[in-house]
Amino acid sequence: MSAGARQDAARDFPPGPEPDIIRASAPSLSNHRTVNHHRIAVIDFGGQYAHLIATKIRRRGVLAEIRQPEDPVEAFLPYRGIVISGSPSLASHGEDSAYTKEIYDLDVPILGFCFGHQEIAKHYGGTVVHGGREWGRALLHVLETEHPLFAGLDPVEQVWMSHYDSVTALGPGFRELGYTVTGGGDEHRFAAIGSDVHRRYGFQFHPEVDDTLHGEEMIANFVLRVCGCRPTWSMEAYLDTIVDRVREQVGDRSVFLLASGGVDSTVAAVILGRALGPERLHLLHIDNGLMRLDESAQVLKMFAELRLDRNLHFVDASEDFLRALEGVTDPEEKRRRIGNTFVEVFQREARRLGIERHLLGQGTIYPDTIETGGTRRADTIKTHHNRVPVIERMIAEGRVVEPLAELYKVEVRELGRKLGLPDEAIHRHPFPGPGLGVRLLCSDGREDRAGLAGAEEALPAVAARFGLRALALPIRSVGVKADLRAYEHPVLLTGEAPWERILEAVSAITKTVPGINRCVLNLSGEHPRRARVLPAGVTRARLETLRRADAVVMDALRRFGLDRRVWQCPTVLVPLALDDADGETVVVRPVRSERAMTATPVDLPPEVLRHLRDELLALEGVGAVALDVTSKPPGTIEWE
Repeated sequence: MSAGARQDAARDFPPGPEPDIIRASAPSLSNHRTVNHHRIAVIDFGGQYAHLIATKIRRRGVLAEIRQPEDPVEAFLPYRGIVISGSPSLASHGEDSAYTKEIYDLDVPILGFCFGHQEIAKHYGGTVVHGGREWGRALLHVLETEHPLFAGLDPVEQVWMSHYDSVTALGPGFRELGYTVTGGGDEHRFAAIGSDVHRRYGFQFHPEVDDTLHGEEMIANFVLRVCGCRPTWSMEAYLDTIVDRVREQVGDRSVFLLASGGVDSTVAAVILGRALGPERLHLLHIDNGLMRLDESAQVLKMFAELRLDRNLHFVDASEDFLRALEGVTDPEEKRRRIGNTFVEVFQREARRLGIERHLLGQGTIYPDTIETGGTRRADTIKTHHNRVPVIERMIAEGRVVEPLAELYKVEVRELGRKLGLPDEAIHRHPFPGPGLGVRLLCSDGREDRAGLAGAEEALPAVAARFGLRALALPIRSVGVKADLRAYEHPVLLTGEAPWERILEAVSAITKTVPGINRCVLNLSGEHPRRARVLPAGVTRARLETLRRADAVVMDALRRFGLDRRVWQCPTVLVPLALDDADGETVVVRPVRSERAMTATPVDLPPEVLRHLRDELLALEGVGAVALDVTSKPPGTIEWE
């Protein structure tokens, strides 16, 4: 993509070198035991949500398959419809425009989202400009409620935006089907367009994400009403497909699975056991020193209760990980070192047990892959520990088994229920593979003020519109904007305002103030004059502080009956001291999500916030407490 587009996205840290492999399309699901399904092609332009589109289509009983933009037009002939995904590229700049445009000559309906929407508009004589960027929630005003795409929907629907480019004019035969209005009152025309003559349609928003409240219905309307597909595909039978695929890949070999105890690795373990038998499956749980309080003991107990302990191995490798992370402050480097150390420990234990020829099993799910730039065009948002280069090389050599790699968390939980896993195993809060290592921000003590001058000038006026005060923080966190990595500054907000007003403020700040991708609400008291950056690395003492802070938060969610309402709640230790306080800042990040590709912050009751503030401030080493009130996008769920 162009240099200008990358500057727009503030990508200060480019991804590491591309692994020495050729990435391929997802395996076809058409070898399903029941054949002759109607199919939809989803063209993956590298957006964060391409596989999510396919998932939403499959949930409506129609087989969806991922295709690449350069696939020959003949590859699209078996499909009854085509969906074009979003992309980190800019349609306004002509980026990624050398795809198979002969698809537009096919006599099947085509629907585009975001970049796909813009490409359809361009192809048929419309205009796309660089501008009108939006992140997060907006309200779609449907102009033709009787249109099949919007059957059964309200005249005004909540949708989810993440884009830099905009359609500003339509070609012959197209008309505007809807426009959007953001929380700040800004109007965005041509948010939904269509031509019934050409059977071509486009949405500027992302109907595939859960935060577009009735987006799945919009997708279903396209698939079932416009394309006329029959719903004959099911997740139940997909489980058989996964088992068959594992047996085909593994052959007569065995698998050594890294079992963290989270729902992904646990479901993967059960599927591998079903496919291979317990004698051909070994499980390894590694205590990396980055676990929650008493986490390893609880995980081993759970595997015993699930009768998955026949070949269960445990190793305390905390010293290995602490040595690997000594002196490291960059988040991408931390993730790489954690991932590499996992593999080193795995290989060492495999040699010790005499099973080094076993394949490596992982509970990788699709967000791990896509956020690591795991398709040909996807931008690297953050490198997941199970997608470091050494793992990628093992994948290329056929030495890695990942039965869940095409699924999202909600589908994994659905499989877990069908496999008979207990409720407490299925609904554990997601916990990242790198553990507290990516919730423990590190610094060399120097303030990072690059690009803050413009933000500091614009922030006071924007925040004041919502009755808040704002302080740009001289550190950075990872975010995602328009399918691009955004390594930018957070903002600390102080003041009393209704929850919806706070969310409007966050939307306005991250949309209009340059270099900002995250906002946190100050729970500690008065608005600080300054924030000091403290020198801090990955140490046992800091990890213990974070472990105890995380335990306080998780205990509070259970005590107040919020552990199901909150999908995930990272607790982050940030090396920032506010004003003259000595301790670091703890940030609590409660979010609601289903697939981790988008998320919305959760409004915790005042009594919970007071409890968290008091309990966290009482911990040694903590000097301030804040609540992360950012959606995804523009802020990722984890800070690193």
